[in-house]
Parts: sequence; C-alpha cells; structure tokens
Amino acid sequence: MKPVKTLLMAAVAAASLSIPALAQEAEFQLPEQCTSSTPGGMDHSSMGHGGMHGSQNDDMHAAMMDMMGMGGMNLEAVPEHVQENMRKMMITMPAMHEGMMNDDADVAFACGMIAHHQGAIDMAQVLLEHGDDPQMRALAEEIIEAQVAEIEQMTNWLVENAN
Repeated sequence: MKPVKTLLMAAVAAASLSIPALAQEAEFQLPEQCTSSTPGGMDHSSMGHGGMHGSQNDDMHAAMMDMMGMGGMNLEAVPEHVQENMRKMMITMPAMHEGMMNDDADVAFACGMIAHHQGAIDMAQVLLEHGDDPQMRALAEEIIEAQVAEIEQMTNWLVENAN
C-alpha cells in the first residue's frame, strides 16, 4: 500500500506544480478533498460555483464586480493588466469560497488557502507580463516560488489527512 500512496503523492505534487504553468486559462479546480464535505451536503453549483454557463457566469461576474465596488465598470476601458487580474480573480475567488465551506476546519483552511495562493500566483504572473520595475519583478518571482511550494504542501496534506 505504501508504494501506491507514494505514487499518488508524486502525481499530486506534479499536478500542483503544473497549475501556475498553465497560467490558469482553464477554470481553476480545487483538489477533490475540498469539495467532498460541505455543510448540509450543499451542492456548490447552487451557489454559482462550478459548471457555470452563459448567463449564470455573467450574473456571477456582475455580482462580483458589484461586491468589489466596480459595478458598471467597462473592463475594456481599463489597462490590459487590470483586465487580466480581474479575469483571473473571477476564477479563484469562487474557488476560495467553495474551499472554505468544508465541514472540517483544517481542510477548509487548506482548500481556501490553495485558491488564495493561486490568486497571488496569477497576480504575480500578470506583473511579470506587464511590469517593468526590477524590484517588483523580483518580488513577483519570489511570490510565485513561495506560493507554489505552499500549494504543494497543502495539497500533500490534503492527500494524507482529508477524507
């Protein structure tokens, strides 16, 4: 059984390291341990997370923009780096909320933080694409390295400890 667990952990670690490399163009996915136990067995799709299509996605986008004080803002009128940050945040914020809904406080923390850290990685990647200041670029690289390592640590903990 030990070789199977080792193989599984290696696969999870490899997958977690590939998350930032994908630049999160696809929908962010929390580890399966993050969606298996929620208060009252709640289906997260009923909260506007996961499986969103068409107007559901548009409605959630509008609600999130309102929540951030940006309701009615024309994103096409803002700089490209702002547009990219907003698009990526629309993915990780619902995932962070979903992760924090777990019945187990430790699992909820890990799951919420995985999505939160992915948001930091996304912002750092946008800075590397658009920023010029050497200090900020170096900081963005440090943030990516640290957050990837912490996502790996939390993902491994989930594999070992979450039911």
